[in-house]
Amino acid sequence: MMAQQDLRVVVIGAGMAGILAGIKLRDAGYENFVIYEKADKIGGTWRENTYPGLTCDVPSHHYTYTFERNPDWTRHLPPGSEIQAYFERTTAKYGLQEYLQFGQEISRCEYRDGRWELQMQSGLQDSADIVIAATGVLHHPSYPDIAGIADFQGSIFHSSRWDHDLPLDGKRIGIIGNGSTGVQLVSALASRADKLEHYQRTAQWIMPVENGHFSEEERRAFREDPALLAEVMNVDAFNAAVESYTQGLTDSNSEGAQQIGGACLQNLESSVRDPQLKEKLRPDHAPMCKRLIFSPDYYEAIQHPNANLVTEGIERIEANGIRTRDGELHELDIIVLATGFRTDQFMRPMEIIGNNGVDLESAWAVRPVAYLAISIPDFPNFFMLNGPNGPVGNFPLIDIAEHQWTYIEQLMEEVNSGRCAGISASHEAMQAFDEERIAAAKKTVWYTGGCKSWYLDAEGIPASWPWNYSRFVAEMAAPALEKFDYFPVLQIKQAS
Repeated sequence: MMAQQDLRVVVIGAGMAGILAGIKLRDAGYENFVIYEKADKIGGTWRENTYPGLTCDVPSHHYTYTFERNPDWTRHLPPGSEIQAYFERTTAKYGLQEYLQFGQEISRCEYRDGRWELQMQSGLQDSADIVIAATGVLHHPSYPDIAGIADFQGSIFHSSRWDHDLPLDGKRIGIIGNGSTGVQLVSALASRADKLEHYQRTAQWIMPVENGHFSEEERRAFREDPALLAEVMNVDAFNAAVESYTQGLTDSNSEGAQQIGGACLQNLESSVRDPQLKEKLRPDHAPMCKRLIFSPDYYEAIQHPNANLVTEGIERIEANGIRTRDGELHELDIIVLATGFRTDQFMRPMEIIGNNGVDLESAWAVRPVAYLAISIPDFPNFFMLNGPNGPVGNFPLIDIAEHQWTYIEQLMEEVNSGRCAGISASHEAMQAFDEERIAAAKKTVWYTGGCKSWYLDAEGIPASWPWNYSRFVAEMAAPALEKFDYFPVLQIKQAS
């Protein structure tokens, strides 16, 4: 696709997906575009999250754009700081600086007279033919509803708002939350704290994974011989593993489900010595019901002499620490809220008004929905990367975004070629997709596995992609254009 018209494109967000959009727009010959970012630099979740032990659970060489491999990862699982540095280097290499505007948070986005009119909190205004929402999923911190948070006299903060000026060594640290973040924090801090307490509401399955080092000799070899790097990556084998994993989500009797469940169980049985601690760490739900946690050393860390697993519920937070429901006061210097993010927000709290005055809050009154996670009926030329009902948590996010861009650029071509002025999924396609998705979601382990997780929407329906990896790749290869409404120029002007 090469740009034929001087279409104005606005990209919202300069995280992984927004950077991808900018690079792909330039590749296609689009020059009239801007990337608005509410923060002061690029990076998205890797800019926001800087806590000790931060690591991506996707193997390093698979957490890159396919067109910009990175031979310089130092670990088998990429540290957060290296991921941020990778995105900063990539942004500079592909010349995106001139398209970036920082400190610009969009408050309103309205479709009028066939164009999107945007209003920033700063007072800046813009107008666009096409909007790409690359706002991410994990960026609105979720704070727990615990009485007394304001009473604590020590330091208390969300894990994504880490206070790097705060000394940690020799301190009494409490970590609330035992998803991936809480697990990584325990691994990083157990040996540094004078006392570390991990507050667990629901035990999690831990998938064992190695996180070795790449030597300087290996990295030099990767730099000098891209074919060697490709051989080490073995993309086909990795994709087959992702396929097996997603089959495990949709079929508890599949080989993938059995292998993963067996590995998690063996990890618990062989790694935890104390029988009472082992039972506290034993989940009461099926493996993969929650987002599977990959860790090379959590079980070792929670058995450190300075560490303690607290399974008693939290009654309240007091001036000197956490009081649990058994009446015990756990005195602490630091409390970290590793309590995740509000995964139902997406572009919100931005006000988004589509064709004929339809607003996003009304369109999402029941739950956030989008046709194939990309397009919403009545919102022409408004496309999402990693939108609702996509495979967030199932597959590597960069891989998802690249496949989604292949789909989006074909929708943009319908506008770029002049075949229409606007395009969005039809109501019929959206309804059929959502009915099929919900039916499939109720067969996944997220629904049948006996747990509550951030995958579930307000009605308890799993919100993530409920099919396997191969179906996602096939769907993203080319849009079924008969599933979309076309907006001719005349119709748009009349509708407005």
